[in-house]
Amino acid sequence: MAIREKSKEKRNALLKSTLSLVNNNGFHDAPMSKIAKMANVSPATIYIYFENKRDLINQLYLELKISYTEQAFKAYSENMPVKKAFELIWYNIADYKLKQVEEAWFLSQCDNTTMIDEASRQEGLKHLQPLLDLWERGKKEGIIKNISPYILYAYAINSLVFLMNTQKRNLYQLDKKSLDQAFQAAWDSIRI
Repeated sequence: MAIREKSKEKRNALLKSTLSLVNNNGFHDAPMSKIAKMANVSPATIYIYFENKRDLINQLYLELKISYTEQAFKAYSENMPVKKAFELIWYNIADYKLKQVEEAWFLSQCDNTTMIDEASRQEGLKHLQPLLDLWERGKKEGIIKNISPYILYAYAINSLVFLMNTQKRNLYQLDKKSLDQAFQAAWDSIRI
């Protein structure tokens, strides 16, 4: 039993080190040797848990995507009215992006890299299905614009990435009022 726990600890240390190195240095300047050193394991140990660097990054991506979507859909019910449901999801996502900054920053970088393979991207997208279903329902009810879910996501959710980045760089601080304004702008961008 202690061996299994230790194995989980090493794997988690490798994931945490990868998160930190990628966020601070980028994907290409986070070699396996640095990841191992930061995790306090031998470089060979990485290959017990991961096939290669891409596998390591893809597994980290999927774990964070699951954590992100669990937060996004906390207290969500399919029976909620469309606007109320979207508002709940949007504020949950905002909360995640503003409090889980390192994780959100990593996921944001994953949107712009070839390190994430297509199978992992598709798996990650499955976790967003409740939001896609909500938008589909909103379209049928004549509440949400009948446009691609990618466009809806770009306008309604990705704006939070920009706000998260400006806050992270201390250029702008989000308070309750500005967060409410950001939600209203997101809602206005996708509603009919």
